[in-house]
Amino acid sequence: MEDHRSKFRVEKMCKVMQVSRSGFYKWRKAAPSERELRKAKVLERIAYHFQDNDECYGSPKITRKLWEEGIQISERTVSIYMKELGLRSCVSRKYKVQTTDSNHDLPIAPNILEQKFATAKPNKVWVADITYIPCRGGRLYLASVMDLCTPRDCRLASS
Repeated sequence: MEDHRSKFRVEKMCKVMQVSRSGFYKWRKAAPSERELRKAKVLERIAYHFQDNDECYGSPKITRKLWEEGIQISERTVSIYMKELGLRSCVSRKYKVQTTDSNHDLPIAPNILEQKFATAKPNKVWVADITYIPCRGGRLYLASVMDLCTPRDCRLASS
């Protein structure tokens, strides 16, 4: 009713909801109960621990933190309160790097360079590599291609 006072008259809402006007105004002036005050405090602490731990803590860890503070609360209640606040932990699994499987019978490209990375002319030897960069939105992959003729080597070859 409080949220709709600007749209409807209090008298009309009380009649529709079958509530006395005096009861509505008494409720409005009433101080918050002990239960409401405790819940507000717990909601504040849950939000604090969630933000303080990079939004990674879920209800089990936050429950432990609250117990350390002396707030007796169940994990299920913390879970319900987190849903009310719209908080959801997002913990990703550890990334295990997968390398190329070398145990196969497929043909393998020959090693033409044989660890000789110096070259005198540009556009003769190119190398490439790929790596991943962990980011908040997932992993980004970076591929780089490079001519092995460095500017210094190219100047020596042209002189």
